[in-house]
Amino acid sequence: MSNELRQKLADALSMMERAEVIDFNGHMSCRLPGTPNILINAGKSVRSDLHAEDIIEIDMDGKPVGHEVVPPMEFPLHVAIYRARPDVNAVAHTHPLWSTLFSSVGEPVRPVTMQAAVMGPVQAFQKTASINNAPLAAELAAALGPHRVITLRSHGAVTVGADVVEAFVLAIYLEETARRQYLARAIGTPYALTPDEVDSIGKNLRRPHLLQKVWDYHHAKL
Repeated sequence: MSNELRQKLADALSMMERAEVIDFNGHMSCRLPGTPNILINAGKSVRSDLHAEDIIEIDMDGKPVGHEVVPPMEFPLHVAIYRARPDVNAVAHTHPLWSTLFSSVGEPVRPVTMQAAVMGPVQAFQKTASINNAPLAAELAAALGPHRVITLRSHGAVTVGADVVEAFVLAIYLEETARRQYLARAIGTPYALTPDEVDSIGKNLRRPHLLQKVWDYHHAKL
């Protein structure tokens, strides 16, 4: 299981890098079943050339388990969310282009696509900072609340899911939604789904086999 999860995290990060959702920074983690620890990509890992061996195990204080490789500086972001959200098993911190443009001007990413309904309400963290300490990470986790997606002003975004596939797909959906919202404004005012539409469409499209379909599409490009 551990080796499979390491490869899955490496694949998710590689797919996000190729989709320009992360760059030379960005990290993703998941809980390691049967332990209180998590798996996360090493801080020194090259995001454009990731492999299973770049995924390391750390405890909830960020200490390496069974090795001396250092995790990303922002590991507190992941730990704080896991502590606050027992339902979350995977966390992605991304550095996307389009959705970061929106957060930098204080404009929300709206549900202008059907896939956006899967994200639910997109939250916003108003501080611009590296989430590299416990107090700031706790603030971020509180701002995320029970939701699945949050943007970080002029910084990036965080998506969470029941597993690696869901957290990955939400990161892809956020960036694609922001891109289409930006482009649609060039020709008019894009239609945003109503709360009722978000609820009904989201429930329909958040099915595991549909999330897997997105994963398979990007995985075939590796």
